[in-house]
Amino acid sequence: MRVVGIMSGTSLDGIDVAIVDVRGKRVTPVAFRSIPYPSNVRAALLGVSNTMAHTAAISRLNFLLGELYAEAVLETCKRARVPLGSIELCGMHGQTIYHEGDAADFLGRRVASTLQIGEAAVVAERTGLRVISNFREADMAAGGKGAPLVPFVDALLFQHARLTRVAVNIGGIANITAIPPLRRADPYIEEVIAFDTGPGNMVIDALVAHMTGGEQTFDKNGRIARSGKVHQGLLESMMDDKYVCALPPKTTGRERFGQEFAAGLIATGIALPDLIATATAFTVDSIVYQIFRSTEPDEIIVSGGGVHNRWMMRRFREQLDPETIKTSAEFGIDPDAKEAIAFAVLAHESARGRCGNLPSATGARHAAVLGKSSLPQLS
Repeated sequence: MRVVGIMSGTSLDGIDVAIVDVRGKRVTPVAFRSIPYPSNVRAALLGVSNTMAHTAAISRLNFLLGELYAEAVLETCKRARVPLGSIELCGMHGQTIYHEGDAADFLGRRVASTLQIGEAAVVAERTGLRVISNFREADMAAGGKGAPLVPFVDALLFQHARLTRVAVNIGGIANITAIPPLRRADPYIEEVIAFDTGPGNMVIDALVAHMTGGEQTFDKNGRIARSGKVHQGLLESMMDDKYVCALPPKTTGRERFGQEFAAGLIATGIALPDLIATATAFTVDSIVYQIFRSTEPDEIIVSGGGVHNRWMMRRFREQLDPETIKTSAEFGIDPDAKEAIAFAVLAHESARGRCGNLPSATGARHAAVLGKSSLPQLS
């Protein structure tokens, strides 16, 4: 089956579209394209993410994103010369504007909740594809945290008969999947450990935007971090963060490591290049610490936007055996495309009526079939 996956992550940098062929347990990438959000759309999304917001803004953005997602699929097909008619299914993650995996007191009850926007019915109407969306809710209904979900696909893509592998994704938030040697092609193994480690690029991006007045939204190649000096006292304090120290299952996002966290760093008065250097060190050190608290890897496979931050990757190699560090590109998976590929695969599983979560990663009481289906109109 040929499936298209749409992903827009916590970095709010744009829309990733991956087209893959899924045959049994085999996933073959066909095409990938990343389309940046227009600056005003990105600003609007920041304005409704983990903040007080008008319901009109959320509703309008929900439908606008549906249009942008559909346009991104059509543009990817056009650029890659992949006939839209060859695609049978679409998996769409949507844009997370709020995620609270741990239940909080609300109106006399304990409630965990999540909200991804991007109207799937619009995508189905514009593309003529069946769209599977809203993947997180079924896991949360089963008592899970709704994240991370990509580990199911990590296990599928990277499992090995003899080697223990850790898949590391560094997007806005960083997460790891520890995959022990799997002697059968089945990702439903209790020994798979997966969770968000804390911030990936999110804090760095916020500091860079503040430093440059919004002219830059990320630290290209880690140049600013390289020019700064890590503040050891602040780094030690950050490593004592309650979330970093917590045991899995756990998930986090902009609610903990967003603008308020960055503002707290800025309020220290430490020079911004030094803050960016320290935030970069925090991303790496928190990942490394939590990898070795979870397993002893033979190989570490890195994906996500952090792969392009040379200074960040250098720090990884300084702390780990460089021979163990690889990127997902060495396994035929574009580091920027992995999460879009993941939601294409998860949609494929859902369409087949198969479960797509790993209870060992999310804390759910049982495996669940994920997602809600939006059907195109019959022509």
